[in-house]
Amino acid sequence: MTAAAPMPPVRFGLLGYGFGGRRFHAPLLGAAPEVDFLGVVTSSPDRRAQVAQDSPGRRTFDSLEQLASIGAEAVAISTPAATHSELTDRALELGLAVVCDKPFALDAAAATRSAELAERLGLPLAPYQNRRWDSDFLTVRRLAAEGALGDLVRFESRFERFAPDRGPGTSGGGTLLDFGSHLVDQALLLMGPVASVYAEWRLRDDGPDDDFFIALTHTGGSRSHLWGSRRQPAPGPRFRVTGTTAGYVSGAPMDGQEHLLVAGHSPASLGPAWGAEPSLHWGRLHRGDAGEPVPSERGSWDAFYPAFARAVRGLGPVPVEPRDAVASATVLDAARLSATDGGIVRFSG
Repeated sequence: MTAAAPMPPVRFGLLGYGFGGRRFHAPLLGAAPEVDFLGVVTSSPDRRAQVAQDSPGRRTFDSLEQLASIGAEAVAISTPAATHSELTDRALELGLAVVCDKPFALDAAAATRSAELAERLGLPLAPYQNRRWDSDFLTVRRLAAEGALGDLVRFESRFERFAPDRGPGTSGGGTLLDFGSHLVDQALLLMGPVASVYAEWRLRDDGPDDDFFIALTHTGGSRSHLWGSRRQPAPGPRFRVTGTTAGYVSGAPMDGQEHLLVAGHSPASLGPAWGAEPSLHWGRLHRGDAGEPVPSERGSWDAFYPAFARAVRGLGPVPVEPRDAVASATVLDAARLSATDGGIVRFSG
């Protein structure tokens, strides 16, 4: 039997070289054998200098049009949130497959338009929900799949930091869209569709929110309680997941892959050590007692771009469906309405 020919790498560009593009996307694109990382679209002289410093010889481009003209097949968009929908749609119209960073769109209507455009053009489109591949969340999903918790009753999840002087401005939708995009996506993936939403937030003097709480009631009767904050000096447990027979608590810091990337490491430089959490960061399984440690799954942000490249080649699905981003944006729209009006938003059907 003849072995299948290796998949030609997908010719990929990156749009934007701010913190996310430089620290998250560029290293992961560069480390994926399935990707031919062509270069970065940026008109900023400072960003171009950073590209040259980080990766001598890597090309920079003035526009999406220039990137497409040299034969690019796909682009990852990591620009300010208010530009995501416009740039996603422009890239699709140029014939490029698209990965768009979170928040995928500022509201559900814009997310729907982009999803429908990709469907109409027959192009792969994926929201960049890398937190689905966090070590502790993969561990939660494994425990749920194995039945170790019984039937899931409540999912508590936190993205809490103490950085009151940093964060997205009004154009970025505030912390609700920034952190909430991940929190809601994980809750929907684990607990299913939502029947109602209640939310609270705290607004900064200059407008955007930087602290929020969302309570979701899922259609199956379970609940998710989600906290996001940039001004929390005493962060709570990352996860507490309650089931009918056991509970799981992860009090560890945020998944270590972010810190590795910021420190200049990548899956290419660390190999099998990438994404492995030390035992002191493992969560614990409880049945009303002190609990027992649960080895964490390996974090695997490095799985995203290879999976997307295979989708471009027609060899598998996109790693995250654009309609999942529409569902998350619908919940976040409801959370914004609830936090503003103080009521519960219920979904029909």
